[in-house]
Amino acid sequence: MTGGGSLRGRVRVTGAKNSALKLMAAALLASGRTTLEEVPDILDVEIMSEVLRRLGCDVAFERYPAGSGGGGRVHIEVPERPSSETDYDLVRRMRASISVLGPLVARLGTAKVALPGGDAIGSRGLDMHIAGLERLGATVVNEHGFLIATAPKLVGTSIWLDFPSVGATENLVMAAVLAEGTTIVDNAAREPEITDLCRLLSAMGARIDGAGTSTIAVEGVEELQPVAYTTVPDRIVAGTWAIGAVMTRGDLLIERAVAEHLSVPLEKLVSAGATVEARPDGVRVVMSDRPRCVDVVTLPYPGFPTDLQPMAVALAAVSTGTALITENVFEGRFMFVNELVRLGAHVRIDGHHAVVRGRERLSSAPVLATDIRAGAGLVLAGLLSDGVTEVQDVRHIDRGYPDFADQLRGVGVTIERTERPD
Repeated sequence: MTGGGSLRGRVRVTGAKNSALKLMAAALLASGRTTLEEVPDILDVEIMSEVLRRLGCDVAFERYPAGSGGGGRVHIEVPERPSSETDYDLVRRMRASISVLGPLVARLGTAKVALPGGDAIGSRGLDMHIAGLERLGATVVNEHGFLIATAPKLVGTSIWLDFPSVGATENLVMAAVLAEGTTIVDNAAREPEITDLCRLLSAMGARIDGAGTSTIAVEGVEELQPVAYTTVPDRIVAGTWAIGAVMTRGDLLIERAVAEHLSVPLEKLVSAGATVEARPDGVRVVMSDRPRCVDVVTLPYPGFPTDLQPMAVALAAVSTGTALITENVFEGRFMFVNELVRLGAHVRIDGHHAVVRGRERLSSAPVLATDIRAGAGLVLAGLLSDGVTEVQDVRHIDRGYPDFADQLRGVGVTIERTERPD
């Protein structure tokens, strides 16, 4: 890509990756056809589709026309009794695959799920998943790289999460919907993707109270029914576009973005000097001058999302002044900083803090994407370089950003994709 332009025009945000993958897993809770709208056309959806196929489901993806933001419709046909075992070769590629654990145990009474892989951004243990399922009455063992869970019948209980883990909250809620009695999950994650999952489950016939709060109550039911459902817009992709507009002094309408889901990041952009307008059709972000540095602290929702931290560092790298970026969620999130420094950024890491001294322009260089969000952050930084920047290993970006290069081209960026991984 060639630096020097600004993001101007409009982009459309499709459904959230971090929701769509869990909605696909939730389809396992009911036999028959579940249809999901606004599913992003990304690599992780392809992987989850194959995970479900190997569990015995028929999965078909219908891509929307060009200009839709890279979304589509997914049909998932679930058999009366799916398989209970997932393959290592797929699960190791994507951490979200662990989300089939709760539905399989609830529906079949047994599950054998390979321990997952995913982005190299720090330790993300499964202790809370396991402890919660054991509280519900399951027996869980770790053997030969697989989690094996068995439970003749899950029974409602009270569960306290040591940390408001999104994945653990999702798995335990999905397990609890078919348990006998009432389950209370305290210190639950509050992300919009959790609320989205609970809305899908409620549409399927589940009885859930407290979605979006720190206490979720689930009253178990005998069975669920397949439904048609539309995925919540992707707040991380929307936030990426918003930060990019501010970095490049642009004017961007982000269609379908929900301002309420991005309250803290948008407040930070206003502090940096941007004009932010929440509209019925999305969010408009306008920036005319060089942004001011703002400090950022990542926290679980409704705090500043850790998934937007690389973009926050990239923003600080081209702003006036010095910013302190504090990472409180994943200890490995700063791995990409060495690549940003290759572009001339002034960043010093001290534990879980990054001190960033802004400069007006970066210098072009070849850089390597180390994970989904780091890759997107490096692309945004490249827009402020003095020449042509090459971002390598963009398969990571493909896992979270559908049609990213095409959408960038549509809002004024000179960019070329030289190859696409299998």
